[in-house]
Amino acid sequence: MRKIEHIGIAVANLDKSNELFCKLLGKQHFKTEIVEGESVETSFFQVGDAKIELLQATNADSPIAKYLDKKPEGVHHIAFDVEDIHAEVKRLKGEGFEILNETPKEGADNKLVVFLHPKSTNGVLVELCQEKV
Repeated sequence: MRKIEHIGIAVANLDKSNELFCKLLGKQHFKTEIVEGESVETSFFQVGDAKIELLQATNADSPIAKYLDKKPEGVHHIAFDVEDIHAEVKRLKGEGFEILNETPKEGADNKLVVFLHPKSTNGVLVELCQEKV
């Protein structure tokens, strides 16, 4: 793993959260994007070498909607940038981590993504990200 790529924050209202983080960080978000496969709308803020990703559900079946049904708004996941997502999945599986989706799927911000189950990472949902070529 090369660096923290972003920290994902589940929010109920993306517009209000964009305003809040704009004030907090002193800058505007640089992009929004809908990820149909995850039923989320995202908004990204650049903070140094890492990003903050705000995530709002686009329907009631979204993983973010289900998350917010159980927990308040807040940190949803931490994402790490990897050079070779397939090799990293193989390595982590060999180390005993539970992989939620062994086949990388399309995520936001031109990334391929894989998630590790929080049961195997001290309660933290971990995302692996690799830039799509």
